[in-house]
Amino acid sequence: MYPVVLSLHSLCRWLALAALLFSLIRSYRGLLGRRPWTGFDNTMRHTTATLLHIQLILGIWLYFISPITGFFLHHYQEAVHERSIRFFGMEHSTMMLAAIVVATIGSALAKRKPTAPEKFRTMAVWFSLSLVIILMNIPWPFSPMAGRPWLRGF
Repeated sequence: MYPVVLSLHSLCRWLALAALLFSLIRSYRGLLGRRPWTGFDNTMRHTTATLLHIQLILGIWLYFISPITGFFLHHYQEAVHERSIRFFGMEHSTMMLAAIVVATIGSALAKRKPTAPEKFRTMAVWFSLSLVIILMNIPWPFSPMAGRPWLRGF
């Protein structure tokens, strides 16, 4: 079960990140190019938020079946002093949740704005903030906190 959830999580991670980047490109192009807000822009806003929520559900599921976070939860006094275990047990999960909350707020606010520039600006600001939080807390292969490979094989 663990490898299956991990594979789904990895796939959804890249889809969510790609959707977030694409939505940001659309929002900045719309804002700077003074373009109208289209149905496709609204679909991308909604799809991005949905993919991030799916990623959150998979991440929570993975959090509770992972041996790393299991060790963190059951041996907190020791685990909090181990950099990579603390990263996955506390820092990564907290910041990713924060990033998804930020993106969700931005999506909801953008949907309610009356004009295209306001929609694009709102989406650009909130999605950019979410992307920065996500990029700072991904366990990149070069990360000093907890390096992981780009794609994991089993």
